[in-house]
Amino acid sequence: MKYALLLYGNEKLWDQATPEQADQTRVAHERFIAMLNERGAFLGGDALARSREALTLRKKAGQVLRTDGPYVETVEHLGGFYLIEAADLDEAIGYAKACPEQIVEVRPVVEYEE
Repeated sequence: MKYALLLYGNEKLWDQATPEQADQTRVAHERFIAMLNERGAFLGGDALARSREALTLRKKAGQVLRTDGPYVETVEHLGGFYLIEAADLDEAIGYAKACPEQIVEVRPVVEYEE
């Protein structure tokens, strides 16, 4: 079954990271991806641009309203994701625990029959 590991964090802390801290984080993610690859669990993933570069479209009654920023106002923002293959939720949670980020949302991916 496929799961999305959604990585959340405080962007102010990310912006304040020293180049050395940013490099340590990058290396930690490379190790995490290598571990997922070794287990055949890595399907994809990427970092996302800061929320200030996001925009939201709201559709209502045939109209589309565009606003800058993420959908909700929050301190913690979605910063990246991994798409993994896991036998079950317990295995997905195990991978999430190994992820170097502090906040990881585990969400099953809906797979539709063709």
